[in-house]
Amino acid sequence: MLNVYLSGEIHSDWREEIIQLCKKEDLSIKFSFPNTNHDSSDNCGVEILGSEEKNFWKDNKGAKINSIRTKKYIKDCDVVVVKFGEKFKQWNAAFDAGYASALNKSIIVIHNDEHQHALKEVDASSCAVAKDQDQVVRILKYILDGSL
Repeated sequence: MLNVYLSGEIHSDWREEIIQLCKKEDLSIKFSFPNTNHDSSDNCGVEILGSEEKNFWKDNKGAKINSIRTKKYIKDCDVVVVKFGEKFKQWNAAFDAGYASALNKSIIVIHNDEHQHALKEVDASSCAVAKDQDQVVRILKYILDGSL
């Protein structure tokens, strides 16, 4: 079984698309990912540890708690897939890619051509740069059974 961590933007259903395409191909993959509920992810620190007057400290608490999950799943995975979406700059996704690279994890990046220059360092540290979820699933299939 391959362990795959799905990092990146949370404003589309790309994770579910990859999971469903892998199921359709009958690939033996266990997926993990960050908390994709934006409200829960943003507010976990103050909900669990108490309110803060300043947003900096609110965000700091939440980020630290979320980092526990992120670190665990990236350490435990075989492959990290990082998707950079169209609309927002995903600094957290770039950080995840850097963390995965520091741990010598295999990284697959997804982004459009428009982001190529901005993500050149992330691309250079990845094993593959895909344009869409279909290409990622084809890579995962190839990893598991060597078939094209």
